[in-house]
Amino acid sequence: MGIKKATKVIDILTDPFERFFRTEASSGILLIVATVIALSWANSPWSGLYGKVIHYKLTFQLGELFMISKSLLLWVNDGLMAIFFFVVGLEIKREILTGELSDIKKASMPVVAALGGMAIPALLFIGLNHGKPGIEGWGIPMATDIAFSLGILSLLGKRVPLNLKIFLTAFAIVDDIGAVIIIALFYTSQIYWTMVFISAGLFAILIIML
Repeated sequence: MGIKKATKVIDILTDPFERFFRTEASSGILLIVATVIALSWANSPWSGLYGKVIHYKLTFQLGELFMISKSLLLWVNDGLMAIFFFVVGLEIKREILTGELSDIKKASMPVVAALGGMAIPALLFIGLNHGKPGIEGWGIPMATDIAFSLGILSLLGKRVPLNLKIFLTAFAIVDDIGAVIIIALFYTSQIYWTMVFISAGLFAILIIML
């Protein structure tokens, strides 16, 4: 009886969390809450502690064979965000092969929209800052934050048509790819062509495997 009561208590405590994470809006809610906390913390009197936390180094090591040591910020940017883009990319691939983006006319719409969404903010920024010290920041307003875009869509749930979700997801991905290319071409001191060729080779393998 003791075990059954303990199990019942645990179920009562965990059931609200399970129901929350089963809802489509849970990821969007968590993203917005985390953003509000981070912004409030970073602009508070305890901002120094915030900087220490995000730059705290986490190390993963397997004996003498392998070791990787990065700050918490880089674990998120280089690790978790890579997994995020991989999952989103797989979803878009499925839509391109068999879904809503399989038609070239439908697939071209988010691409054209993303190019316009990159060019117009950049031109507007240049026009407003021409001749001013901040002109080199023209690439900043070009990128759409795909995580926030999908988070807002998840909050709206079934009220947003599936076609619109797919369109905005593809739009945000193309926009982010364009922003990465701009950063690589205009905001870096050196391009590592070896890495570029390796990436191109992996991309070619993925195309062959289609």
